[in-house]
Amino acid sequence: MIARRHLFKILIGAAICLAAFLVYRSLGRYTMDEIEESVRSIAGIRLAAAFFFVILSYLCLGGFDALAVRYAGKPLPLRQTSLASFTALSIGHNVGLAALSSGAVRYRFYTRWGLTGEDVAKVIVFCGVTVGLGLGTLAGLALLLQRGDAPDLLGLDHGARLTIGLVCLTGPVAYLLICALVRRPLVVRKWRFEPPAMPLALGQVVIGTLNFACVAASIQQLLASFTEAGYLDVAGAYVTANIAALISHVPGGLGVLEATMLGILPTSASIGALVAFRVLYFFVPLIVGVPTLLVTEAYYRHRGGKFLEQTVM
Repeated sequence: MIARRHLFKILIGAAICLAAFLVYRSLGRYTMDEIEESVRSIAGIRLAAAFFFVILSYLCLGGFDALAVRYAGKPLPLRQTSLASFTALSIGHNVGLAALSSGAVRYRFYTRWGLTGEDVAKVIVFCGVTVGLGLGTLAGLALLLQRGDAPDLLGLDHGARLTIGLVCLTGPVAYLLICALVRRPLVVRKWRFEPPAMPLALGQVVIGTLNFACVAASIQQLLASFTEAGYLDVAGAYVTANIAALISHVPGGLGVLEATMLGILPTSASIGALVAFRVLYFFVPLIVGVPTLLVTEAYYRHRGGKFLEQTVM
């Protein structure tokens, strides 16, 4: 037990160091003049709107955890799940390998609040499924709702968009049907999954989709200074880029997100928008999340020490 506790401290420390290094390396790819020029070329109202959607996205992510702890049978106040979610994801988004990075931070928080290791595993899996449902639903809706027969940013004509859009929505629909009709755990070899109740499943689809819709809206606001690409075009491009980043397992999708988006978007000038987005969505939360983790670690260590003193006395 002691060895496990020290292991998680080491993992958290390594995650913090790696995140700090990634901030330095990522910004180091651009000169300060380039970053400043890119940001200044974006209208102030666009920057403010983009950051507003970033905030909404992180609020949605907090909703992931709020639903997840209910699924695990250990509901907690929203302030606690929001703290755990933001701290874990502000670091996990930059470090990558979410199950290890943000998962380790979630473990630190939730085990203090009465969840077991198995409960935390359920929370992590539930949140991962919510991510997949949100990506699939937004991709499907973005493709189906695009109008016109001309190819979109992805080079897809109307027929291809309809076909791929319906395929993307197959996953979320099948998931909801399983949750509505299956009353016992699904077992595949050693893997065991208990379908959540229908209200929780619907919540996953809705809040997962809203999260990625907010992220796409943030990018679209920033791109509006460089291109006339519409929201649905940007949403489809972002989902494609995000899937590529998830498959690559590169920390924070560093470079993968930009390369994929730039390969889809019509102008290279949009690199300014993508640099601004990475700062707003990844680095600003990280700057807040790391100190938050350190402060909470110090707080709970101090409180634990006081409890031990009172017990001894």
